Amino acid sequence: MLRRVRLVAWLAVAVLGFVLLGTAAGWLVTDGPLRRPPVATGPGSLGIGGPFSLVDHWGRAVSERDFLGKPSAVFFGFTFCPDVCPTTLNDMSTQIEALGAEADRINWLFISVDAERDTPRTMSDYLASFDSRIVGLSGTERQVAEAARSFRVLYRRVPLEGGGYTMDHSASVFLLDAAGRFAGTIDHKESPQVAAEKLRLLLTRSGA
Repeated sequence: MLRRVRLVAWLAVAVLGFVLLGTAAGWLVTDGPLRRPPVATGPGSLGIGGPFSLVDHWGRAVSERDFLGKPSAVFFGFTFCPDVCPTTLNDMSTQIEALGAEADRINWLFISVDAERDTPRTMSDYLASFDSRIVGLSGTERQVAEAARSFRVLYRRVPLEGGGYTMDHSASVFLLDAAGRFAGTIDHKESPQVAAEKLRLLLTRSGA
């Protein structure tokens, strides 16, 4: 009986050692063969947010570098979205109003995942219903895919009966600090009080 207990203990130690060795060597991965998974020690260390090249709703080419120096609130959606997108942008407009002058210290970005329909003109017309400080960004399918990949956003085109399509997409608002580092999210179901506190904390941490 004692020998069996010792054997089980040694097996457990061996399995644990293999897992630790595999992790250190990059064997145990989810993003591809022999790719070391990122080690995160806090929001700022997570690989969310990064390079993108898009066009704003005034038709100007922009990249992530144009928004450095101020923290950012970034939402991915599309103008034909029936519910989540207008609700989130309305919430964002309310948050901007609640922050008052402090809202000018944040980049408010709406990135379209619908490259086919969301031209700069379409984005401009759509955003006229929300706070004017929200900037719409769109681009080609490749540009949109690259931006979504930088933020680890999932989206897909879903055909509708009778023709046409809609888009499934991630619904959180991503918060970045003034250096473009990930600082957290605002869930679309969070209360206005929690959202406001997260935004004020973002400003404080960014020194804005």
